[in-house]
Amino acid sequence: MSRNSDRRRAEIVRLATTSGLASVEELSSTFDVTSSTIRRDLARLTAQGLLARTYGGAMAVVAHPEDSLRQRVGDAFEAKRGIARWAAQQIGAGESVLLDAGSTVAALAHELRSSTQLLIATTSLTVLKELDDVEGLHVECLGGRLRHLSQGFVGPVTETSLERMSFDRVFLGADGVTADRGICEADLQQTRLKELMARSSHKTYVLAHAAKLGRRPFHAWVQLPRPWTLVTDAGAPEEALAPFAAEGVEVVVVDAEGQIAKPQPAEGRPIAP
Repeated sequence: MSRNSDRRRAEIVRLATTSGLASVEELSSTFDVTSSTIRRDLARLTAQGLLARTYGGAMAVVAHPEDSLRQRVGDAFEAKRGIARWAAQQIGAGESVLLDAGSTVAALAHELRSSTQLLIATTSLTVLKELDDVEGLHVECLGGRLRHLSQGFVGPVTETSLERMSFDRVFLGADGVTADRGICEADLQQTRLKELMARSSHKTYVLAHAAKLGRRPFHAWVQLPRPWTLVTDAGAPEEALAPFAAEGVEVVVVDAEGQIAKPQPAEGRPIAP
């Protein structure tokens, strides 16, 4: 019995570390034991310094390390380029556009270099570098404190600027995104800023390649106002997209050229027409 308990506790730590927050109810169902047993496990793991208790569950003491933007820029390059190309096609002449920090949004900025008659505001140093020599665009920098890892501005200066502006469209990046919780980010300043960005815009898009779907590497969340649009790549399987559609999120799947595509069949099954 003790050996089974040790294995279960080791698995609880692994799940909390790889998946983020773990609730008592979820763990009880996963391991087919009572809630009381799970609470005793969490109490012991907390005493050992392996977990931190939260209301109704637990979280890893050390969250996933956050990759820098430079580390992420080459990941899923083709998927990000396709997402960026589709997103660029949605923007009309004369519109005001708000661009978040992140590698996929930076790819969108690159696609907009040939555009004219746009007002582009951004919290991203990378976007500014991408557009700094494009004279046909009106570019506004929402300054603040620079987060070096994300190359994005955050904090009260950024938030105050946002409160005085409105936009036709906002394009947000994500470390992870789920249907029930929204965008997962590394810290609360990022989540508050993204919520303000969504509120200030008529239409909200989340640009996230397939590997980001259902991912919860951190413990800070952006609650997005409905409706919003998830734009992802054709590598996303049906089962990863279904929860978003069920929550009323508009789901757009695109190929590497930015054209509408079908998601991958679930477990090799053909997609119904």
